[in-house]
Amino acid sequence: MRRERGAVAVEFALVAPILLALVAGIVEFSHTYNLQISVTQAAREAARTMAISNDQAQAEAAGNAGAPGLDAGAFTYTFSPGTCSPDTNMSVGISYTANTMTGLFGSTVTVDGVGAMRCGG
Repeated sequence: MRRERGAVAVEFALVAPILLALVAGIVEFSHTYNLQISVTQAAREAARTMAISNDQAQAEAAGNAGAPGLDAGAFTYTFSPGTCSPDTNMSVGISYTANTMTGLFGSTVTVDGVGAMRCGG
């Protein structure tokens, strides 16, 4: 019995880093997934506005408003095609780079979102 006194401390020291890395991975994945959902929603709003108004400035403003928790200045927009003509599809892509929460898998993460709508409603 006397020889086993430090066994629990040693076992905890071996298992704790693995458990902490697992928790940090879960937190980082959740944060990245939330970013992905927000950027995709912003792209969808931008594509909808572009399909209705055919104005890239209004579409970018709608995209910025579609993701209120993100830094709109970090959005990079791609419109394909550049203008909306009837019975064509408008596709808007947004690329967003953000800092990671834990830094365990790198210092930044880039997520891309795409939204598509039919022009002319």
